[in-house]
Parts: sequence; C-alpha cells; structure tokens
Amino acid sequence: MNYRHIYHAGIFADIFKHAIVSVLIQSLLSKEKPFCYVDTHAGIGLYDLQQAAAQKTQEYATGLVPLLRAENYPALLKPYLAAIAAYNKVDNITVMPRYYPGSPCVVRHLLREQDRMILSELHQEDVKYLKQVFWNDKQVAVHHVDGYQAIKAFLPPKERRGLVLIDPPYEQENEFAKIIDALVMGLQQWETGVYAVWYPLKDRMITNHFLRKIKTRVDKEILVTELTIYSTEIKNTLNGCGMVIVNPPWQLEEKLNALVPWLWNVLSLNKQGGCRVEFI
Repeated sequence: MNYRHIYHAGIFADIFKHAIVSVLIQSLLSKEKPFCYVDTHAGIGLYDLQQAAAQKTQEYATGLVPLLRAENYPALLKPYLAAIAAYNKVDNITVMPRYYPGSPCVVRHLLREQDRMILSELHQEDVKYLKQVFWNDKQVAVHHVDGYQAIKAFLPPKERRGLVLIDPPYEQENEFAKIIDALVMGLQQWETGVYAVWYPLKDRMITNHFLRKIKTRVDKEILVTELTIYSTEIKNTLNGCGMVIVNPPWQLEEKLNALVPWLWNVLSLNKQGGCRVEFI
C-alpha cells in the first residue's frame, strides 16, 4: 500500500469521477427517504494542494485548473462546484482553491440530516487523517479496513437505498478480478443498491476484457461512461478513465450525455481522445 492520492489530487480523472458521483447523489436526493453512501477506498477525504506532494506533480493542472477556467457550467455540475467552494470557505470558486475535496467530502457536502456515509480506508496514515476530517460527525463512520471486506461487512445498509463507490488504487495485478468478485458479492447482499466503479484507461484490451467479464457475471443494468484526454494509442499512460454504474438511477444516461461531452470539451488536450455513455 504505497499509493498516496495527494500526488494526483485534482487530476482530470478526479473531476470526471466526482462530477458523476455528485450526479448520482443528486438522483438519490430526489426522494425524501434516507440513503447511505459507502466508499470502499476513501483516501484522506480532503487534499491540501499547497502540500509539497501536490506541488511536485501539479496534476491538478489537467483537471481542476481547466474546470475553473470553463464557462457555461451545466446545472448538474453546480452541486459539485459548491462542494469545492464550501471546503475553501468561499461562496463561489473563482480562483485556484487551496483544498480539493475527495469523494467523501463531496458527498458529505450534499447529505441531508437523514442520510449517512460509511468510509473505508486501509492505509494506516490516511485513515488517521480521514478520521480527523470527520471527527465527531455522527453521520459519518470511518473504518480502518480493506475496501472489499467492507462490502461484505456493511451491506446491505439499514436504509436500503444508496450508492457504493469502488475506487481502488489499482496497485495489484488482479485488481480488476477483485472488483468483479466484490460487485457480485455486493449484489448478492444488496441487489437494489447503486454501484459505481471507477477505472483507469491505460490499455484498451485490458479494459474491454474487464467490461466483458462484468457483463457476463452481473445480471443487472450496466451503464458505462468514459473520457479520454490523450490518444488511446499511447500505452501504459493514464489516457483517460471510466466508470461502470450498476443499477443506474432513472434518466442517468440522459444526464451523463449532457455532462460528459461538456467535461471532455473542457478537459481534453487539443481535442484528443473522446468520450462515451452507453449501456453494455
């Protein structure tokens, strides 16, 4: 466990991921009944972009910077932007912020009083920081546990409504297989939950095999969305990323068809790459 997301905070993949997570949460907010958000690989929650690690790579230049320079934001993006502003204690984000909220903080900003979160993080130092971020927050439970074990331990939630985000660091060679096994197990325990899996796009053959295996083993509606900002012919480079959404909320395809092309237009470099939203 050597992966530290502080080196990559605010990268284009974060913008894509957190924008979509915020849309999924907005769908859950459309009903008054409470819901539970489960994050299997939560990280530290909030990232200080002035830290030496973030400044060393400045990967936020590929994501957060062009996002803040954009105009005519889609309405669906405004709750996400509001979350960034809130953690920087401003009303609107107009300049480069110091802090970038990860998925736990983006979701926490959107929760109502009746909703809650379960966060899992295995990295010993990261989970300590995560607990500090949500210290004494009764709506948030932070656990020092492997994310895949968390699926077995915490599903189904008592609310019977909610979202599970699976976003591992992809350090292990068998990560894709572990994700599929976790999805199958999760659906066995909670078949009506919404599951979102973020994945990197480095090798199209590996990704296509991953998606085919999910389709084979998961007998549910599966929506896939992807965004690439570089040419996909470049191997072993993070050319883009995608998200598999199992049990997608009503009208999600239409919402993402409005949002994802806008994100690609803002984040792509010289109009390289592309994007897609489709059921598999």
